[in-house]
Amino acid sequence: MSETVLYDYWRSSASYRVRIALNVAEIAYRAVPVDLVQGEQRSAVHLARNPQGFVPVLKIDDLHLTQSLAILDYLDSTRNLRLLPEGPAERAKVQALAHAIAVDLHPVCNLSVAKRATALSGGADGMPGIWMRDFIRPGLLAFEALLGGFEQSPYCCGATPGLADICLMPQLYNARRWEVDISDMPRLLGVEAACKSHPAFAAAHPEAVRTA
Repeated sequence: MSETVLYDYWRSSASYRVRIALNVAEIAYRAVPVDLVQGEQRSAVHLARNPQGFVPVLKIDDLHLTQSLAILDYLDSTRNLRLLPEGPAERAKVQALAHAIAVDLHPVCNLSVAKRATALSGGADGMPGIWMRDFIRPGLLAFEALLGGFEQSPYCCGATPGLADICLMPQLYNARRWEVDISDMPRLLGVEAACKSHPAFAAAHPEAVRTA
């Protein structure tokens, strides 16, 4: 079987999700950094991997896969990770929980979007932190409310980590980075504590891979 290679950036939320899933699946991989700050995602070499110029890109099973949610779905389907419930109703509810982060909150807090907002503001004082906090806290408050429909035992939706946990933890890293107050979100904090103690999540943390 060919080598598994992950093209990623240590602070990329989407890359962080895929690192967690690869660790959960116990798939050994070689990480190739793509420096988003230096603009390496716009290089001809990387655009040949992904014409969108995004990370992550995962080379696995003789495939080149893009889009973190699609990659997670592939790993779930081929490695039986059970990231989602089998029943259609519960599956849809858990997907909606995960998408509240990955589809609605994450894109507007993307590095390129925050940089553009900062430029349009004329480099206003407190940017891009103000931008990040204005979106991250309401998004996480909504996630906290949605968690009320599930039993955290101890993860978002049960006894094993799933898609919602994988999407949540990178956003919590961003929340901590941008000094977002999440002290009034007990369900979310409980999930965070459980995930932090899980080896697959700990090994995927940005600070862990940055210093590896």
